Amino acid sequence: MPWIQIKIRLRTGTEHDELVIEKASSLLTGQGAMSVTYTDAGDNPVYEPLPGETKLWSETIVTGLFDAEVKTGRIMDFVKSHLRPGTQVTSEILEDKDWVREWMDHFKPMKFGRRLWICPSWCKTPDPDAVNLMLDPGLAFGTGTHPTTAMCLEFLDGEPLEGKHVIDFGCGSGILAIAALLLGAKSALGLDIDPQAIKASGENAERNGVRDRLSLRLTGGEAPEENEKADVLVANILAGPLTELAPDIEKLVKKGGHLALSGILAKQADDVRAVYSQWFEMDEPLIREDWCRLTGIRK
Repeated sequence: MPWIQIKIRLRTGTEHDELVIEKASSLLTGQGAMSVTYTDAGDNPVYEPLPGETKLWSETIVTGLFDAEVKTGRIMDFVKSHLRPGTQVTSEILEDKDWVREWMDHFKPMKFGRRLWICPSWCKTPDPDAVNLMLDPGLAFGTGTHPTTAMCLEFLDGEPLEGKHVIDFGCGSGILAIAALLLGAKSALGLDIDPQAIKASGENAERNGVRDRLSLRLTGGEAPEENEKADVLVANILAGPLTELAPDIEKLVKKGGHLALSGILAKQADDVRAVYSQWFEMDEPLIREDWCRLTGIRK
C-alpha cells in the first residue's frame, strides 16, 4: 500500500523558530499523521557547536506520513491557514516497499587497508581468509562508513599489533578495539562515557569471538598503572573533547607508544596537533573529505 507524505518547509535558524517547528508537527499529528520527522532542507551537517551555542538549521522540512486514503488537499489547506503566509506545503506519494530490505541492501562489506573487512551479519564475507569483523549498523556509534572511522581502521590495519595492548578511547560500538584484536593485538581496553556504548561494545565483541580479550569501563576512573598503558591508543571523537582531555589521554600511552586521533575537521587539525605535540612526535595530518586523522609517537 502506498503512503502520502505532506512536507512543510520552514525558514528557521533562531531559537524562537523551534516553536514554529513544534507547531507544524502538532498540526500534522492533529490531522492524523502516523509519524512526523524533521530534516535539514539544505543538507548541511552540524559538526561541533561552540560551548553554550545552539545550532539550528536555516531551513527545516517537517514531514508527516499519512495513509494514502486521506484527503491531502483539505489537510494542506488546514496547515497553511495556521502557519505564516507563504509557507511552502507540498505532498507526494511514497511507494510501498520492504523498508527493512531496502535498509539492509544499503550496507555492503567494506574493506579497510590490506586485509580488514567490516561485514554486516546478513552478508557473505567476500574473503574468508581476510580479517572479517561482523558488525551491524544500528545505534551506530560508528560502523566504518564515516571517513574518520575508516581512517582509524586503516591505521590499525597498518600497525604491527601482535602482542600489543590497545586502548579505544570513546569506543562507541567497539569497532576499533575489536578490529585491533582481530588484527593480532593481545588485549584491548574500551573506554566511553555512555553505558549504552559499553553494552554495545561488549555485545559486538562477543559476536566476533574476542570478548575475553576486551576490557570495558566508563571513563573517569583512576590513572592507569604502567602495565595498563597502551602500546597503541585510538580516539575517534571530536576536536573539542580531544583537546580538553589531552592531559588524560597522554597518560594512557606508554613511552614509544603510538597514537591515532580522528573526528577532527581539517581546519581544526593544526590546533589539536599543537596540543598533542607537548607529549608526542606528531606526523603530518591525513586529510579526507574535510576530516583529518592525526598520528604520533609518545616521547
